[in-house]
Amino acid sequence: MAATATATTTVALSSSDHQIQTLTPSSRFLPFAKSTFTFRLSSSAHSHSHPTAAHHDPIHTGRFLSEDDCRRLHALETFLYTRHLPSGGSLSVRVMRPHQIHLPVELLAHSFADSLLLPAAYAAFLGYLISRYLSDRLALMPHAATLLAFFTDDQQPQPQTHFAGTVEVSFDNRGANASVPAPPPPKDAPYISNMAVHKSLRRRGIGWHLLKASEELISQMSASREVYLHCRIIDEAPFNMYTKADYKVVKTDSLLALLMLQRRKHLMCKKLPLLSMPSETDLSVSDNLNTT
Repeated sequence: MAATATATTTVALSSSDHQIQTLTPSSRFLPFAKSTFTFRLSSSAHSHSHPTAAHHDPIHTGRFLSEDDCRRLHALETFLYTRHLPSGGSLSVRVMRPHQIHLPVELLAHSFADSLLLPAAYAAFLGYLISRYLSDRLALMPHAATLLAFFTDDQQPQPQTHFAGTVEVSFDNRGANASVPAPPPPKDAPYISNMAVHKSLRRRGIGWHLLKASEELISQMSASREVYLHCRIIDEAPFNMYTKADYKVVKTDSLLALLMLQRRKHLMCKKLPLLSMPSETDLSVSDNLNTT
């Protein structure tokens, strides 16, 4: 994922060497926090129906919205991507609500701390920065959104639902991150970043479905068919996943990135079909990726 602290101690979750390395456009998955979160979702989370108007958890941005923005915000509120996993269990992906910010915060904070080889105690400070960042991103809806994935192990006597991963999506220039890794994507194009999958839930295809859910939501929210993301050159597993999903390398970071102590990255792009419907198959894509 691409998250980093800038010189002014702000988090640029889309412009740091870590940020996209995850999936942020970077195609890397951040490792999850060691703790596991358990939830109970409504029965609709286990169905395969397309997002419906389950307007039970409205999103508030705290600012005036145009009629078009209200329509788009409603689409985010009702978005639900669900799939049964070949390895067992089911996955549901929906847009993060304000009261759920702590879930990706802890995951990303521990992921960044691990990838930067920082002491575990530093994760608390990173968590503060990431929390501020995600709060600011929430205010940009419906031009950007953070998706949360929940895994339900239905093979247990009493099935429980666990927080499984996250990914961030911007739909246009109003939702674009002010600081993104080089080479930069077009400001007005949809952009996928900051993807992370819980370490204990990898190798189940969850990363693949986070990518597919992002594409499905972009198809609903943006008129642009070209979607961009970054992938670090050293991240072979994410790169293979993106390639399998039909993303193509359009530009690669120069060697100057190494002088800035950053990993070189590919900028990748995919042109979505007019109606992008995610595949029902898992494609057996591995989530066993390094942290970003």
